[in-house]
Amino acid sequence: MGFLKCFFDLNVKGNSYDNNLKLAMEASKYGWNHINFSYNQNKFMGALEFKEDLQDNLDINVNYTLEIDSNNVNDIRKIARKFRDKSSCISVIGGDLKVNRAVLENIQLDVLSRPYLKRYDSGINQVLAKEALKNNVAIEICFIDILKSYLTHRAKTIANIKDIISLHRKFDFPLILSSRAESVFDIKTTKDFASVFLSIGLTQREIDKSFITAKNILEFNKNRKNMILKGVREVNDEA
Repeated sequence: MGFLKCFFDLNVKGNSYDNNLKLAMEASKYGWNHINFSYNQNKFMGALEFKEDLQDNLDINVNYTLEIDSNNVNDIRKIARKFRDKSSCISVIGGDLKVNRAVLENIQLDVLSRPYLKRYDSGINQVLAKEALKNNVAIEICFIDILKSYLTHRAKTIANIKDIISLHRKFDFPLILSSRAESVFDIKTTKDFASVFLSIGLTQREIDKSFITAKNILEFNKNRKNMILKGVREVNDEA
């Protein structure tokens, strides 16, 4: 049985209102159903001021991802607690091994983004893959890392991504694919986006599943504050 087609991108680089509007309109034209603009902890609250106006002027659904950029594990925990109820998705930029581990061990976080960043390996091993599955923390691969790399660097990036794919198939931790687009020139059609990941070894079913996983992160976080235990949430008796 196949998946219903839905195209969710949880990591489009957030900027000004005007720039976000252009990016979202381009994404809508190219077949995307939903995008999240990512902002770091210093710019997130300022961007919230124009989120409603942005959505009112678009046909595509938009929301925000808090993208934590820090190599300090204690700071990551503090920032996550501060913004948890304000964010539809909390992601942490990876690359540092201690950060990769801390994120995948933290059930309060949603995504470890680019664990391979600035590394000679994938940044993920079997132990961390098990933690990602146990705590339901998704690992994010970003299209821009392939698009804007060249020669030896691109080859190494693709090799690292293939290692993550192999671990994903063995341990079935959540995997999402995002663009991390910064300009309209980085936005690709959903078909072209999928074609690149097909070319490096993912199957169409795995790509479709990654979009469902992204959608599920947003759905889960709508009810996160009512969660008593994992998979159990408080409901209103009048509902």
